[in-house]
Amino acid sequence: MEDYLGRAASPLSEELWKRLDEAVVETAKEILTARKFLPLYGPLGPGVQVAPTDSPVREERTENGFTFSPRRPFVEVPQLSEDLWLLWRDLEAAEREGQPADLSSARIAAQALCRREDHMVFYGVKSLGVDGLLTVPGVGKLKRGDWGTGEGAFIDIVAGVSALQQRGRMSRHTLVVSPDLFVQLHHIQQGTGLMEIERVHQLLEGRIFQATVLQPGTALLLCAQPQYMDLLVGQDIRTAYTEQVELNHHLRILETALPRIKYPDAVVVYQPE
Repeated sequence: MEDYLGRAASPLSEELWKRLDEAVVETAKEILTARKFLPLYGPLGPGVQVAPTDSPVREERTENGFTFSPRRPFVEVPQLSEDLWLLWRDLEAAEREGQPADLSSARIAAQALCRREDHMVFYGVKSLGVDGLLTVPGVGKLKRGDWGTGEGAFIDIVAGVSALQQRGRMSRHTLVVSPDLFVQLHHIQQGTGLMEIERVHQLLEGRIFQATVLQPGTALLLCAQPQYMDLLVGQDIRTAYTEQVELNHHLRILETALPRIKYPDAVVVYQPE
């Protein structure tokens, strides 16, 4: 069923493939941020190449016996990948010494792939026509004050929640920030003994995430419900065998995925003053 991955015909043992899969999955769970709050749609299978990116409310028309959806946008589902090498001498030495093979190269490749996915979710891929949470036209925008002192962060986030509610996006709200703003949220509120992040944490019922792919000073508040946005997954993250060159093994970690922001007004982006 997965012959396209080239694993069955590869010279690598089943045990090594098992350990490779474990290393990649462990790394993905540690690194991926967007999948912690975005609903997943799929996996739909590796053969899915295009997907609609419009809102669930759409028009259908029948003319001359043909029914169609005018102006409905479709986007190609991109393939994301990262290559790695396993050196044959390393594998032979590990087997001879009865030790597990060092899979650091697989973990590094998986880390790069996961960052690529997160970057696509937040910033899109302009050359492919893929919009991200920060770049899709129609997102709400609010001025961001000083989040390092006083109640600036709490006041801004309350304003963001209010703005989303006014647009009818009244379900659970999620805050995603760059690492520098995440640190700033840990200042002590004068006279309360509480950190600012504790108040925000309570307001959002714990839905606060920091994303290392975000540029410094970046923050966004969103209503991450499947009717508003999701991450479409065709082929979930897997490792394929590509070739053997000079006895060394060339592998590729890959996936197919597409962020779909069906209602851009379910996102509020904070802009520094």
